[in-house]
Amino acid sequence: MNLPSFLWLWKIAAWSMGLSLTTYAILAISGGWMFYSRHNKLPRPSWLRPFHYGIGSIMVSLVLLLLSIGLIGTIGHYGSLGHSFHLIAGVSVVILVLISAISATQINPKQPWVRSLHIGTNIILFFGFLTVGLTGWTVVQKYLP
Repeated sequence: MNLPSFLWLWKIAAWSMGLSLTTYAILAISGGWMFYSRHNKLPRPSWLRPFHYGIGSIMVSLVLLLLSIGLIGTIGHYGSLGHSFHLIAGVSVVILVLISAISATQINPKQPWVRSLHIGTNIILFFGFLTVGLTGWTVVQKYLP
């Protein structure tokens, strides 16, 4: 395909990835705070849970934006998908983020296993982000002049 440079698209992707990692860190801190409060029977600020949900929603949006950029950019540049392990890593992260977000909305005292699913998914997500970051770095090197 004879398309214009996608450098602007990769800049958006870089910012989105950085912000996704930032939101992940904020979620880990706020989630850890909720976990610590629950297990030590301490009062939790009333704003903490809505804050955690809000930051989680931002992360879902950023990860979906990254998926869109990756698909558009790769198809635009190569004409097809599947040129590296980055696609599998990226789709895995999107799936993990969606499982985490959906499970977060289902946490309640009648389904205690959902909290474990949510926390476990987020621990696995750490390794997913690590893999996406490493494989993404090699992908970015292909696009830079």
